[in-house]
Amino acid sequence: MASLKRACNSQKCIRAGGKHNDLDDVGKDLYHHTFFEMLGNWSFGDYFKEEAIRMAWECLTVEFQLDPERLYVTYFGGDDLKAPGVPPDEETKRIWLKYVPASRILPFDAGDNFWEMGDVGPCGPCTEIHYDRIGGRDAASLVNMDDPDVLEIWNNVFIQYNRDRHGLKTLPAQHVDTGMGFERLASILQGKMSNYDTDVFTPLFDEIQKVSGQSKPYTGKIGEEDKGTIDMAYRVVADHVRTLSFAIADGAVPDALGRGYVLRRVLRRAVWYGQHFLGAPKGFVFKIVPRLCEVLGDAFPELRRAQSTIMAVLEGEERDFNRTIDKGARFFQKRVSTLGKGEPFPGKDAFHLSGSLGFPLDLTEIMAEEIGLKVDTEGYHAALKEEQDRNAAAVAKRKAARSAGADMTFAAEQTSAIAHLAKTDDAAKYVWNERPDARIVALFVGRGGGPKGDGFVDSVDASCQVAGAVLDATSFYAEMGGQTFDTGTLLIDDASVLQVDDVQVYAGYIVHVGAPSTTLRVGDSVQCAVDYDRRQRVAPNHTMTHVLNFALREVLLGGLEGAKEDHKKTGVDRCVQRGSHVDDERLRFDVAWDAPLTQEQLSQVEKICADIVDNALSVDAVETPLDKAMDVEALRAMKGEAYPDPVRVVAIGGSVQKITSSPSSKDWSSLSVELCGGTHLRNTKDAVGFALLEEQGIAKGVRRLVACTREKAASAHACARDFRERIVAFESMPLDTSEAFAKAEETLKLLKVEVNAAVMPQHQKMFCREALNSHSSGPMKAARKKAEKAQADAASGAFEALASSNTDGAVAARVDFGCDAKLWQKLQKSILAKKAPGGSFLVCSSGSGKVGVYACVAKGHSIDAREWCAAAADAIGGGKGGGKEKAANMVVLGGGDVDAAVAAAQAFAKGKGL
Repeated sequence: MASLKRACNSQKCIRAGGKHNDLDDVGKDLYHHTFFEMLGNWSFGDYFKEEAIRMAWECLTVEFQLDPERLYVTYFGGDDLKAPGVPPDEETKRIWLKYVPASRILPFDAGDNFWEMGDVGPCGPCTEIHYDRIGGRDAASLVNMDDPDVLEIWNNVFIQYNRDRHGLKTLPAQHVDTGMGFERLASILQGKMSNYDTDVFTPLFDEIQKVSGQSKPYTGKIGEEDKGTIDMAYRVVADHVRTLSFAIADGAVPDALGRGYVLRRVLRRAVWYGQHFLGAPKGFVFKIVPRLCEVLGDAFPELRRAQSTIMAVLEGEERDFNRTIDKGARFFQKRVSTLGKGEPFPGKDAFHLSGSLGFPLDLTEIMAEEIGLKVDTEGYHAALKEEQDRNAAAVAKRKAARSAGADMTFAAEQTSAIAHLAKTDDAAKYVWNERPDARIVALFVGRGGGPKGDGFVDSVDASCQVAGAVLDATSFYAEMGGQTFDTGTLLIDDASVLQVDDVQVYAGYIVHVGAPSTTLRVGDSVQCAVDYDRRQRVAPNHTMTHVLNFALREVLLGGLEGAKEDHKKTGVDRCVQRGSHVDDERLRFDVAWDAPLTQEQLSQVEKICADIVDNALSVDAVETPLDKAMDVEALRAMKGEAYPDPVRVVAIGGSVQKITSSPSSKDWSSLSVELCGGTHLRNTKDAVGFALLEEQGIAKGVRRLVACTREKAASAHACARDFRERIVAFESMPLDTSEAFAKAEETLKLLKVEVNAAVMPQHQKMFCREALNSHSSGPMKAARKKAEKAQADAASGAFEALASSNTDGAVAARVDFGCDAKLWQKLQKSILAKKAPGGSFLVCSSGSGKVGVYACVAKGHSIDAREWCAAAADAIGGGKGGGKEKAANMVVLGGGDVDAAVAAAQAFAKGKGL
């Protein structure tokens, strides 16, 4: 790509956040989208305004046969306020006069016709082409007026300047970057008055009507004509399912942060519009995906490949939102009923809907607009900033606490001090999306603190850097069994009073550690608000740790029966768990095995895990008497681990009740069955994907595997696909010239470095390394030998000529044979020393970004070979080397003017009288 001078492409674009955000406008009109295709052509220092304008005009009027009378163009007319010092683009205007009458060439300011992405960087004027859908009129006054019938279809940006803190400078190489909306072009070519009336969208509208049960088809109405907001809802759902599908296919997933949160907003907007205005049932968005893949799968095969993943992600996200959608609507209605006439919906309540119930602000505004209310958005953003400031302050406190070295662990002294209290009831840790009530039974400020020195106090306040609250009951998961702790907050009256950053259990007492934001007292009632978004990233990693354990036994030992036979032969239990740890980033699993896993084994393990995700197996977890659980033949349990009684049995793909009722059945041998107290998925499909990233030895007979799920797995697989494509491109690089071979060698070096750092499945990384080594030792080695032979043959002829021309003098010459000291020695001994023993020679050779300088001096010549080499090397920057008086060599890194080096060597010899 870096060598291209010009290019054309189609880009998948999402405009749903940041500087370019069309999310709130989608559905209200007939042309906004959050996902669209951008067609473009590019010039990288090649053609500029004249050719770009000509090509655009010919493409539209000749290739697409658009009516020239309906086309209007704009150019930058100057703007002293927004673009001071930038002259009007009269050059573009003059070029357009060759094609368009002056009355349809319109000047605009920097807001419309000067492109820049930031305060500094490349920028320049642009010219836009607009199309009048109506025709037969003068539509010049409607250009850039947001008229749906006079729309911009193509923007040609001329990257002419660079802006720095000192001002604008003209770029030495000027570029062209153009963009034309595919959906808009399709509407024009199909003779439609709206993008949504084209065959890009109509199949989706038919499918939406089918899955929603809406009796009215899409009719293309907007505003007041759109009774019941039905057509707007059609447009929102169709647009949003496109955005979500393409984003998930490219490795993104809805989440609580960053781009994931943007996707979550998009999905929840689609769910709300579909259910509220179309009457769609719960869980309908994912059912539209197969039709989308059918319509666009030929152009975008990645959609078909990822169809099951897209559907699984959307189904899970819809299900989570539907758990809170009714609760949010009830809260909204209850709050509205207390408002006075003309009073806006309070910003702090809009923030509560967003932060606690998953309703983005735009959905709250939609609900308010339906009943004639406004939302106090300033109050919302004030509440948001207050929460952000509070979190930032809490982070600062936690850092201070760590630096102060507060010891928040319990020892015998601490557990004895509260032994009169009942142990914490943590049964609610398996409940999701609830906020159970609890009571503070003890407050801890660190060992050595408090009036008795045991760390316990009656109250804490915001001045306390860190505190631990022991509760009588909790829904927080305390760190244990290889699973990280939950985080979240303790609430009083929906306000955060303790930001929970760590949860530990000591002798049955669960301590919630964090920074208090107000006064807390023993006996206070609180609500436990777990960060379920984070837990939702932990759970798939834990569930897939069980799946990985199962898959390893299947591949390495041949399953349950193979494990029994292996134990009979070896007398030891191999391929058993030696430890694990899961958090919201990845899962780590240590297994007893005495050899590195092969590429094939890693691939098989990963495939079993991925298949279990795709097969959408149920995950059943039931508390069971320990002896009954231990009777299950298929059970995987860690030797030496002390399990509680009763114990929680987790089965993937089967019913715990059925398994424990028939513990010796062979039917369970194909299932993962373990003892585990962690928090898990309800279905393996919610893991979305699986990637086995690392495998290495950590001790004798113990291998450690690291894997990931969800978007990180999708990203890892995307990285592998991209890298394999790069290897294919590398393998097709020509090797027939020295320049081409050198370029291939540089590419090989780069790929070898990058593959080591790449985050991709381990078996894919091994494949890539083998492919690179194979090409290096095969075609490249052969090409290298061929090139070396050709080079040696050519050098041999040159040395023959040198020997013939210099029988008793001193000669400096250039002969390119690479910086190959061994070849020099061979040619010097076999040719120069034999055929011209009375001559002295200095040869300069260029190759691989270096210059080699080689000298041999005949007996009787008063010249030092080391000084002779230095004279040549110093002429081009100096080099390093060594040798003796009669034979020496040097290498100059970075290359240089070889002829200058030869001339310097010749002058040095002449100065010595030779």
